[in-house]
Amino acid sequence: MASTAQLPSSERRAEIEANLGGVGNAVRQSSSASGARLVAVSKLKPASDILAAYASGQRHFGENYVQELCEKAAVLPADIKWHFIGRLQSNKCKALAAVPNLWAVETIDSEAKARKLNDAWAAAGHVHSLNVFIQVNTSGEANKGGVEPLEVEGVVRAIGESCERLSLLGLMTIGSLDGSSRRPNPDFLCLRQLRDSLGARLELSMGMSDDYAHALELGATSVRVGSKIFGTRAPKPV
Repeated sequence: MASTAQLPSSERRAEIEANLGGVGNAVRQSSSASGARLVAVSKLKPASDILAAYASGQRHFGENYVQELCEKAAVLPADIKWHFIGRLQSNKCKALAAVPNLWAVETIDSEAKARKLNDAWAAAGHVHSLNVFIQVNTSGEANKGGVEPLEVEGVVRAIGESCERLSLLGLMTIGSLDGSSRRPNPDFLCLRQLRDSLGARLELSMGMSDDYAHALELGATSVRVGSKIFGTRAPKPV
């Protein structure tokens, strides 16, 4: 499908290209991040901003809201690789599965939601499996989504045994504000140690605009960067 979105002004395009180049160079130059993936978080940004980043070679984009992802996917190039990084609701699985170029859902937080997404993906008739990450609540914050660390092994097992249309790619965490100011970041260490304890070759999706460089130092294979590329976001309309 050809894009129907328009590029932004030349000034805005130059700004996004420069920001993306800076972040991309930092990711590529990290000594511990051979092949690390940069996911440009484009939530609440117009499709024109995404197209500017796309024109610079960026292909992986992250969205937090299902409706927004669906709307953008309908007007942007079909070879974009969309990551859903918002809190997953069971009743939104069908809508997500309808996006043909959905590349990954990074916020699986229960066995039940994994099965729901698996069934929705199968019902949508995709011939390939869907990449998923298990979100882990490494900080123990009550208001934060994710599986408790002690429950991760059970979700891993459930995906492997009963979700044949899902491909478990890795573990994901959103670090706490307190943790982001500490070195080493305890949330990132927790995710890495949990991955190692599972004895599986899983990716680590961790690190955002303020701490992605440190996350790469601790072994992140995928970082989710928004404001460093697109600038600050306006509040979501109520």
